[in-house]
Amino acid sequence: MRHPELCLYDVADRVATITFNRPDRMNAMTGNMEVAYYDRLVQAQADDDVAAIVVTGAGKGWCPGADLAYRPGPDDEPLPNKSVPTTLPLTVTKPMVAAINGAVAGMALGLAFQCDFRIAREGAKFTTSFASRGLIAEYGMAWHLTHLANRAVALDLLLTGRVVLAEEMLQLGLINRVTSAETVLEESIALASQLANETSPASMATIKRQVLTQPQMSLVDAMAESDELMYESLRGADVIEGFESFLEKRPVKFAPLGQGTRFSWMDAEDSAGS
Repeated sequence: MRHPELCLYDVADRVATITFNRPDRMNAMTGNMEVAYYDRLVQAQADDDVAAIVVTGAGKGWCPGADLAYRPGPDDEPLPNKSVPTTLPLTVTKPMVAAINGAVAGMALGLAFQCDFRIAREGAKFTTSFASRGLIAEYGMAWHLTHLANRAVALDLLLTGRVVLAEEMLQLGLINRVTSAETVLEESIALASQLANETSPASMATIKRQVLTQPQMSLVDAMAESDELMYESLRGADVIEGFESFLEKRPVKFAPLGQGTRFSWMDAEDSAGS
């Protein structure tokens, strides 16, 4: 684990809480902190005691983007870092909830969009800020904004760099919920706990993959793939547990990811990675 003090890790009730930990800088990002974050995601992905992930910030901030005042030393990572692909969060098959307890700017907005859910405190400020600094749409931001909202919203937020409050972000469909500053982490953990304890890990991993890949397919190909995945799910252990728990009127108890239903795409990715 590299630079663990920059990104904390805690597990309770099958939920891993990952915390950006530079509160004296409102959790502004450095290359070392980015590597620490990715290492924590890898840790959560491999942890059988974890079925969902919450990402939050220490103190009053979530992450205001890159720390422009930080000067990396000779052994420090630049930003973006050069040792871990910035696409790593997209490979995490467990659901991720961003508990946005403060401002989000620049590349940090890309990190928030890589999460599956975004719950923000009321009045939290968001901005891309790239163009006003001579930068481009980093961390896939043009893709995220266009897919989550539309081209007009993407160009508005990217070219003007204007500050948008959480309430407008909700109206634009860019976050899922606005809550009080006091309850943002609590509500985020509650959502993650619900997912972790009531939903099949294999189903969630497969659905995340479908949402990421099927929009690039034709409708016919997407439906054909969905049919094959449905046949696989019906042969799996998780669907048996789901049906039996319903009929027996008891809480569901799914096996950890990889130990219940196995889809062919999981085996293919395991083979490719070995």
